[in-house]
Amino acid sequence: KVTLLHTIDDTWKEHLRELDELRQSVRNASYEQKDPLLIYKLESFKLFQAMLDRVNRAVVSILLKGHIPIRDASEVKKADAPLKEDYSKYKTSRPDSEGQRAGAPGAPDQQQQQRVQPIRTEKKVGRNEPCPCGSGKKYKSCHGRGEAAQA
Repeated sequence: KVTLLHTIDDTWKEHLRELDELRQSVRNASYEQKDPLLIYKLESFKLFQAMLDRVNRAVVSILLKGHIPIRDASEVKKADAPLKEDYSKYKTSRPDSEGQRAGAPGAPDQQQQQRVQPIRTEKKVGRNEPCPCGSGKKYKSCHGRGEAAQA
């Protein structure tokens, strides 16, 4: 980590020096009837990409030259093979084959029958029945979603 950070730090310092030199040279672009800001943006981006390339090369070079000490073979634990999960006990939410899905005439009816209806704890109130809140109004006028409830 230390060598990696040192490499990045040195390369960044060098990049900042290059940007200062670029700023000095871009000032002359105004004499050539060119936009100095545009030239600075384009050239600085090229310099940044070159800096990233230098950092990547330096880091890979350091990592390839590095030596990692290895313990004795008796101390090294071998990785166990990962256990495979048995997925046969799980059910899928759709039919197993295309024939059941498209060819079976009763397939849509089965899906409708399999749908679980919500469990209602109270009796459903009709629109024209008295409201259960005790106001004495019809449900559609009190808590219903009709136009009368909004008025």
